[in-house]
Amino acid sequence: MADDSPTVRLGVDVGGTFTDAALVVDGDLTTAKVPTTTPQHAGVLDGIREACDAAGIAPADVDAFAHATTVSVNALLERDGARTALVTTAGFRDALEIGRQTRPALYDLDAEKPAPLVPRRRRFEVDERATTDGVERAIDPDEVRDLAAEIAESDAESVAVCLLHAYAHPENEAAVAEGLREALDVPVSASHDVLAEFREFERTATTAADAYLTPELDDYLGRIVAGAADLGLPEPRVMRSNGGVADAETVRQSAVTTVLSGPAAGVVGAAAVAGGATLAGAAEDDETGDETGEPTAAVTFDMGGTSSDVSLVRDGRAERAADTTIAGVPLRTPTVDVETVGAGGGSIAWTDAGGALRVGPESAGAEPGPACYGRGGTEPTVTDADVRLGYIGPDAALGGDLSLDADAARDALDRLADEAGIEGDDGLDAATAAARGAYRVANATMARAIRSVTVERGRDPRAFDLVAFGGAGPMHAAALADRLGMERVLVPGPAGVLSAYGLLAADETHDAARTVRVTLGDGTGEGDETGEELTAAFAELTDRVLADVSDPEAAVELAADCRYVGQSFELTVDAGGGESESGRSAAAAAPADPATLAERFAAAHERAYGYRLDAAVEAVTLRATATVAVEAPTVSRSGAVDAKRGARRVVFPDAGAVEAAVYDRDALGAGATLDGPAVLEGAESTTVVPPAWGGRVRRDGTVVLEREEGAAGPTGGDGR
Repeated sequence: MADDSPTVRLGVDVGGTFTDAALVVDGDLTTAKVPTTTPQHAGVLDGIREACDAAGIAPADVDAFAHATTVSVNALLERDGARTALVTTAGFRDALEIGRQTRPALYDLDAEKPAPLVPRRRRFEVDERATTDGVERAIDPDEVRDLAAEIAESDAESVAVCLLHAYAHPENEAAVAEGLREALDVPVSASHDVLAEFREFERTATTAADAYLTPELDDYLGRIVAGAADLGLPEPRVMRSNGGVADAETVRQSAVTTVLSGPAAGVVGAAAVAGGATLAGAAEDDETGDETGEPTAAVTFDMGGTSSDVSLVRDGRAERAADTTIAGVPLRTPTVDVETVGAGGGSIAWTDAGGALRVGPESAGAEPGPACYGRGGTEPTVTDADVRLGYIGPDAALGGDLSLDADAARDALDRLADEAGIEGDDGLDAATAAARGAYRVANATMARAIRSVTVERGRDPRAFDLVAFGGAGPMHAAALADRLGMERVLVPGPAGVLSAYGLLAADETHDAARTVRVTLGDGTGEGDETGEELTAAFAELTDRVLADVSDPEAAVELAADCRYVGQSFELTVDAGGGESESGRSAAAAAPADPATLAERFAAAHERAYGYRLDAAVEAVTLRATATVAVEAPTVSRSGAVDAKRGARRVVFPDAGAVEAAVYDRDALGAGATLDGPAVLEGAESTTVVPPAWGGRVRRDGTVVLEREEGAAGPTGGDGR
């Protein structure tokens, strides 16, 4: 496809504390960070104005505007979505509450499941019946009219309709949804539109969540669209959980697809950075050391205030999953595969009943925050440990007018040392020894998260780069890489606002899925009829996704959830069967034949679980994804020849206290190199370079850290 990429791009990501903006104008990157407001759209518009002012342009000069929001996830976490009614088949009113036979804590007799999004008083039944073979009992229109009157009396603000087996035969469900839309002035979500897949509980839960989130997201996007128009901006494209963007009108019809909007943008940004020269706009360059731009395998590591998010990038693309769970609500919707652990900068260090040192998941939050914030917090946190170890300097500004209180951090860590029985050693006092212990424990927790997306899935972490971002990620990244045997760490230039930056590189993406349940073969060689059925089903899915995209020549990728017959879980495998110039014809006419698809599943099963079976394979759910590719923006980094700002005492877990050089991260020019131990202080994050590690700066501002010896310190760089 021709590159029609806009020259002025704007991305705005809303976080819990700050709203971040990233603006690229002719290769120059400008970032802005403003407080997140209530309502959110006011802070978004503030960030846009600030970024445009800093770049010296008017908002009307922006060619493309992409946005990631936390409206949906906040509504789930805080349980303040719309009052929702649920309509289901008679006898299945309580499926949403019964759920699966799982417990939040297996041996806790007092464990409680989260309350369903729809209380029982707003769950309604309709007399109908469909099976996997067809409709057995049709809908009575008079019953639908009576049902609408009952729902109106319940004061519901939205309605979810999920009838039995509507994924296979949606006629009854479509009739109910249409009747309710005619009789009620509220949004209606129908499961065959939201999730045309089997498993009644997950389909009901996802449809209920879509209805629960739709009114608030619709109102929010309406405000954003209007505000953007007032500023002269183009209408925003909105990041969805799958790592792609779509126009605001499409997203307003599928609210549940935006639950992981922000984290997905961060992973997309990390994937772009891992691509190397794509961002730098050049191939191998002796002066700047830029990469060749080959697809890179990377682990993305986003460490924030309360948690850390880990994901995988393979072949230059973010790994995806078919489902996720947010605040106890299972959501069956394509999403960037993110593993979250409760270890962040604000995670509290404490001792358990046996006297062992623990970190998290409880967090000090933003108010009062870590002890070093000087806002009355007394609990020792990972940030306090970073301060005591020297990673965060005594003159660091932590955002806004917040200054560092190193004495409060020391006092909190002293109390932790007393509780844990930690004494000073190796020339360290008790507070510093406790800080070193907290740092190690936090790193162990985050290393387990990285192992969960690599080792536990049959992948060797040593074959991956580690892309570290977030406010605290670059401080811990090299230590994590050491622990896992990883050889290289990439710290993006805009590490503190990478989710906003990722929006600039996000492709337009649309997904469709359908449960079919066909046996791919049993080794007899028969399968022609199955192949025809798969081809027809994939053609239908392809037509659906291409109807949504802005470019009819979009590439379409096929996948299938497969399992051995009799299993209760599936693995998703590539179902594409060939290449052609037209994404549509390749996808619609040439899915993989049944035997090939079965072999791909067997190989995936062996990789994941260590064995394969001599048994029939079943394709359960077919998937199609249409993508309109966007070229990542070309950015360059300017800097000074001498970015060194002095030195200070820094404590490393294995090397003890050493003198480390301190550099101004934002002044390091392209091509600059440095040796550890060193600390790179930036406006949005701090990067720690341990002994025996060295670094260099790419043209896009990414700091590439590698385990090496003999570097002679900064060599400058002319900023080109």
